[in-house]
Amino acid sequence: MNTSSTTASRRSPKRVPSPAGMFLRGFVKHPVMVGSVIPSSGKLIRKMLAPVDWANTKVFVEYGPGVGTFCRPILERMAPDAQLIAIDTNPEFIDYLNGTILDSRFSAVHASAADVVQIVADHGHANADYVLSGLPFSTLPPGIGDKIATATAEVLRPGGAFLVYQFSPKVRDFLSPNFERIDHDMEWWNVPPAQLYWAWKD
Repeated sequence: MNTSSTTASRRSPKRVPSPAGMFLRGFVKHPVMVGSVIPSSGKLIRKMLAPVDWANTKVFVEYGPGVGTFCRPILERMAPDAQLIAIDTNPEFIDYLNGTILDSRFSAVHASAADVVQIVADHGHANADYVLSGLPFSTLPPGIGDKIATATAEVLRPGGAFLVYQFSPKVRDFLSPNFERIDHDMEWWNVPPAQLYWAWKD
């Protein structure tokens, strides 16, 4: 067995920056949209995704996927016929994701999360089962957070949920007008510690 060729095949393509490098660059360029200089911890990812009913999930949407910290764990859990739609306003993140996640179930879209209803429709679906977001709602431009929360409530199917992880509890102000049932928890093993919310569309 040629170990040198095997090792080479596992390396990232040349000129593709590391996930950490991409994340840091994205934070420096767009700190208001990225929200943190460090990607989410494994414990946060597991806790955030724990309530998802993967067997009945066909459409999963993520806002602000960054370098794919959540994308890969979601794809690992999703059914073979499900679809993950990642939406980000940073074109560098979108190019990076489309160049590094080679999964037919995955689609990265350069757009605003406020347009999620149209984006999901463009992918051939009427609704999403779950929507995940790490966008820093409290620092978004005025009105944008409200538009995103309202559009998310519209695109979700009954029984679906808006999964949100934040560093500020102010995000509840955006969720409450659109969702009656909101579960909350904390993940301390994260930098910084994160507020976790599951807003259900009953």
